[in-house]
Amino acid sequence: MAPASVSRYVNALEDRLGTRLLNRTSRSLTLTEAGEAYLATAASVIEQLAAAETRVAELGKTPSGTLRVHSRIFVGSQFIVPYVPQFLKRYPDINLVLMLSNEEINLAESNVDLDIRLGKLNDSDLIVSKLAETERCVVASPKYLDAAPTITSPADLSQHSCLVYTKHIGSSVWSFINKDGLRSDVRVSGRYTTDYGPSLKTLAVAGFGLALLPEWSVFEDVAAGRLVRLFADHRVSHIGYDFDNGVYCVWQRDRHQALKTRLFIDHLKSCFSQSAGGPLNVYAA
Repeated sequence: MAPASVSRYVNALEDRLGTRLLNRTSRSLTLTEAGEAYLATAASVIEQLAAAETRVAELGKTPSGTLRVHSRIFVGSQFIVPYVPQFLKRYPDINLVLMLSNEEINLAESNVDLDIRLGKLNDSDLIVSKLAETERCVVASPKYLDAAPTITSPADLSQHSCLVYTKHIGSSVWSFINKDGLRSDVRVSGRYTTDYGPSLKTLAVAGFGLALLPEWSVFEDVAAGRLVRLFADHRVSHIGYDFDNGVYCVWQRDRHQALKTRLFIDHLKSCFSQSAGGPLNVYAA
């Protein structure tokens, strides 16, 4: 479309709305506050229309194609790998490429359709959808607790050996909220620091200190008596996560959610809801 035609359309739109959408100078064009608000809403509407057209076009079609999914190793081994066989059996024309690594990926620069993550990512360029809710907890082995000083409050942790996970923002500061809503932040330290999450549970079970871990990862160990949960009446998190411990799926805003992607997300939610006994609540919204 010619620039002159664009100008006429914008001028007509401004006249109809009764407000300026652009600040015009001889050298530049910038959006006004009204223009920014209008653009944000219009972009959302266009995105929804494109998604609606995609869904209508897919009606009656057999799900097919290659779906590329990424996740951290710990998250993928717990939340994705166990449910892959059922998905592939149910949708024989879909090929799944599962990439597990402990490195953050840039969805805009990668060929990944979906990333499964713990904790919400605040990035306006990505679409974030919660799959399930869970909590974190502090655990230690009976062996450690029998030999260590008594723990009566979160503040006592500063005098104990804690197992620190370096991949989390603020991982050396553990945050607690009690049943009255009062928050306390405790800086922890210990003999073991790692960027490999599963090893925290191994060291905790072996009696080398206290670990802050997702409930789902220690549920069976607590039930079997290998670990003891502390501060059951508190919510717990690393300070950088602001108590958001959910499981999320993330994809690019400009990549319309294809049928194969929606089916995979729905499959994970269905499997989570059928998991026996674990503290993982499917997010229905």
